[in-house]
Amino acid sequence: MQNRGKGPRTLGRLFVTHAAVSLVPVLALGGVLAWSYQGEARQRGVAEGRSEAILVAQTAVEPLLDARPLAEGLSQYEKTELNLLVARAVGEHHVLRLRLRDLNGQVVYSDDGSGFSQRPEDEALEAAHGEVVARLTHLNTDANDSGRAGVAAVEVYQPLTAGPDDRVVGVLELYLPYAPISSDVTAGLHRLYVDLGIGLALLYLALFAISASVSRGLRREVKLTTFLADHDPLTELPNRAMFHRRAADSLERSRRSGRQVAVAIFDLDRFKEVNDTLGHHNGDKLLVEIARRLDKHIGRHDTVARLGGDEFGVILSDAVDAEATLWRLREVINQEIEVSGLPLSIDASIGFSIAAEDGNIVDDLVQHADVAMYVAKTQHAGVTRYTAELDHYDTANLALIAELRHAIDADQLTLHYQPKASIADNRVEAVEALVRWQHPAHGLLYPDRFIPLAEQTDLIDALTAWVLTTALTEIRDLGAGFDLPVAVNVSARNFSRDGFADQVISILNQVDVGADRLIIEITETALLTDPARAGTALAELAAVGVRSSLDDFGQGHTSLGYLSQLPLNEVKIDKGFVTDMLTDPSHVAIVRSIIDLGHNLAFRVVAEGVETEDVLSSLKALGCDVAQGYLLARPMPLDDLQQWLTSTVAVPTATP
Repeated sequence: MQNRGKGPRTLGRLFVTHAAVSLVPVLALGGVLAWSYQGEARQRGVAEGRSEAILVAQTAVEPLLDARPLAEGLSQYEKTELNLLVARAVGEHHVLRLRLRDLNGQVVYSDDGSGFSQRPEDEALEAAHGEVVARLTHLNTDANDSGRAGVAAVEVYQPLTAGPDDRVVGVLELYLPYAPISSDVTAGLHRLYVDLGIGLALLYLALFAISASVSRGLRREVKLTTFLADHDPLTELPNRAMFHRRAADSLERSRRSGRQVAVAIFDLDRFKEVNDTLGHHNGDKLLVEIARRLDKHIGRHDTVARLGGDEFGVILSDAVDAEATLWRLREVINQEIEVSGLPLSIDASIGFSIAAEDGNIVDDLVQHADVAMYVAKTQHAGVTRYTAELDHYDTANLALIAELRHAIDADQLTLHYQPKASIADNRVEAVEALVRWQHPAHGLLYPDRFIPLAEQTDLIDALTAWVLTTALTEIRDLGAGFDLPVAVNVSARNFSRDGFADQVISILNQVDVGADRLIIEITETALLTDPARAGTALAELAAVGVRSSLDDFGQGHTSLGYLSQLPLNEVKIDKGFVTDMLTDPSHVAIVRSIIDLGHNLAFRVVAEGVETEDVLSSLKALGCDVAQGYLLARPMPLDDLQQWLTSTVAVPTATP
């Protein structure tokens, strides 16, 4: 009962506080509007002063002037008439000061004799170019004035025109008293302030009424919001945030009690198939039933949470027999579930870690359990405990591999092309295709981020087939005049497959491109992995006209005798030797040796990583055949390549 009575009082205090706080922005709005009205009043005052100055200029001053520029001085008649005008205007306090200036800003007439020795005012020079300049000020506050500041005034600089062509002959400098203007302009402000006050009061009352209405359902909303902040709305299990807090609490208790805590991650196998086949509604029913079963079969002090999607987390407060417990929970999940009249059986992959053997903080334990879960899923192991040896199954990398399978079919991959040019005559000989992945979350990924991962799985076969097909198709479609070969990098894993050469030939036929348009690039590592199989594949490709290139030459330990027996057409000097060959004498020697060796074996020699004219000149002196690198061009999309080929006839001389 005590708690029930405290709630309304607390809610009442919150409501009063909210009402008081709501008053602050209303008052702030009133202040801003009042300040805005005053600013507008000042602007209107300046505008009225400007209008009066124009009237004085057009009706009283300009009729007295002839067409001569004021720089030539005033006639005696003009001075006399101006003195009469000033005597009336100043004497009746319609004007505080009147001066005439020439087009250079110099004073040629002043009612009080001031200003003749002063430097020109900037405003006067602006007015000499036809601009009317007006502002609020006080008399005697300009930098050129002396004496104490006078009354508030509107200072106006008005261009004066004369003659039949209305030429600007000078500038009228006029100080008008602001008090009468202000009185006229602000006469209606008091009523406006009253209306503003009434409007703001009504606004506050409306806000007050809305707050009162909302507060009636506040208690229900607070309870629901508190629940949703810590629970999954579908299964009503704790969510990831509460899972982490409870894991931290369990770790703290385990330090005091000496008991070990286990953290496990469950991921449902083939759940996507259920969603795709039966729809998300039935998938949700399946998740709710699995959540109910797990919650029913865990211990009283244990926790089960839904971490997102088809992933669940479990905290075992006592890790004794943790693996056996998790196997039992897996069997509970595996028991047949009827969804929309269909009996379903779902397996789960489970990874777990134990504190403090596998980590002392929650994040480490969860991450390690996640790694173990991915291993369990990959190896179909059911339940796997984390060990340090599993770290090479990095979670991000495993997820990236799974996404790459989708990326190949979802048009997320693209090819960039880097030209290779003859050093002797600067002629572009070929282009190398380099794959990029436009990842929806991580942006543009380069090959070194995902190719090594793909090479660890059969996915490299599908990726290589995509690159070959796409590169040959795009190079074919460049059109007449661009009959360039394209070089494609091929993995050692591709060459280890029976029938790889047949696959390449099939793609050439499918795309309808001549074999002479394809260059297969293979690294020394690929050759050494299975020399016999690689040699056979290269020979089969050479028989139909496909050329081959040994990439990154100089890094490996290829037997020279074996190298001479391979049907290669070129070798590419690794860019690590080329980039700094001018500063590392040993690299110059290596580059020279590779060029000589390549020529002795009748290979063309390509230097990668050419970035400066000095390096290019040195390679030319050493007899290197082809250059590739940023000096020539960076890798570029197909459209940019076509434009580049159209506009480029030689290797650029500028560095990148």
